[in-house]
Amino acid sequence: MKKRILLSEICILKKRLHCRFNKSLSLSSERIPGDDDPLYADVPKPRRKKAERKPYPTPMKVLIARAKEETAARKAQPCRMLEDPPDNGLLVPELVEVAHRVYRARRSLLFGLSKLVQPIPLQRCSYCSEVHIGHVGHEIRTCTGPKGGFRSATHVWRKGGVQDVIFSPKSFHLYDRVGKPRIVHDERYSVPRIPAIVELCIQAGLDLEKLPTRRRTKPVYSIEGRIVDFESVTEKDGLGRRNLYLKNVDIVVDSKFGTNTEMATTSVLENASDLLDQSNDGEGKNLRDLSIRTLDSWFEMISGAKKMMEKYNVMTCGYCPEVQVGPKGHKVRMCKASKHQSRKGLHAWQEATIDDLVGPNYVWHVRDLNAPALDNNLKRYYGKAPAVVELCVQAGAPAPDQYRSMMRLDVVPPARDEVDLVA
Repeated sequence: MKKRILLSEICILKKRLHCRFNKSLSLSSERIPGDDDPLYADVPKPRRKKAERKPYPTPMKVLIARAKEETAARKAQPCRMLEDPPDNGLLVPELVEVAHRVYRARRSLLFGLSKLVQPIPLQRCSYCSEVHIGHVGHEIRTCTGPKGGFRSATHVWRKGGVQDVIFSPKSFHLYDRVGKPRIVHDERYSVPRIPAIVELCIQAGLDLEKLPTRRRTKPVYSIEGRIVDFESVTEKDGLGRRNLYLKNVDIVVDSKFGTNTEMATTSVLENASDLLDQSNDGEGKNLRDLSIRTLDSWFEMISGAKKMMEKYNVMTCGYCPEVQVGPKGHKVRMCKASKHQSRKGLHAWQEATIDDLVGPNYVWHVRDLNAPALDNNLKRYYGKAPAVVELCVQAGAPAPDQYRSMMRLDVVPPARDEVDLVA
């Protein structure tokens, strides 16, 4: 009797160990080999529904906690001088040079793209924002434009340009980002709109002749949540003074626009023009050098913009691609996205990400420009990459490490007649 009890207990223990061993195997098999790799990036998901709101970069609980802390600090000290830039109206010293580098990188990027789109074919859908790089547009049915159901979501391709490669939304220019951070509806035609990344550079320390901005030398005060500036303005036209942090930048005083910074873009443009003159010889090496420089400018612009966005606020609408650089979003009633009737045309402002400031505009990766069009039945085997990266790679630049997994360079797609044979 005791032997039978011992045998039954041994069998139960064996079954439990066997189940645990199988569970550990199943869990290990579900893991992705490169998921822990920081360079691993999967193909971006399809575009969300227009009725859904963009996800918040910062959780709502954290935002509520910050608001409560600011309210408590305001009640404890109603009148206080703001010490941390750029909230106090002063510039962040270490970001002034970053703003100049980003502006130079943007100009170099646009110059390089304008030359790369000439030898590299670029296609753009006539009904939606889809872009494809190749002699023939792809056959993947992802068109979301008008009457897409009658065409079975197929794209209608036409020739594209530089404006289709990189998406750069515009923002209202703020003369005083602290004293008057909002643009009202009546000022929508009197205030200029410029690319948002240029506006970010201006607020971070870049001075342009035709876009003056106020530069303070003393911090502002906060009285019960309202900004009060006790700094005396001596200039009649109201333009700001020269900032104390611009010591290493050559300043040219202009009687009409106040201060103007001479940008050090001549060397970049001269190098790019030399590459263009050499590329006219038809050699692939010169085109490859131009594509590498353009790709480096893209990464320099993105990395610098991320650094500035850590200090300078950038707002975006939760339903449409509108962007406003500054502490607050504007009050212009121009939103036409979902649920805009309940907001009376106002935007639903929230924190922006780098993709909202500079849209990457992902495109399908093509291994050979002269190959047949991409098949809709094989779309799960194709990779994607930002349009700038794909254009530079097709021109001869090496594929960046952070996009190699997204482009699926290690995947061999089957042929059209082998679709049924692949599981």
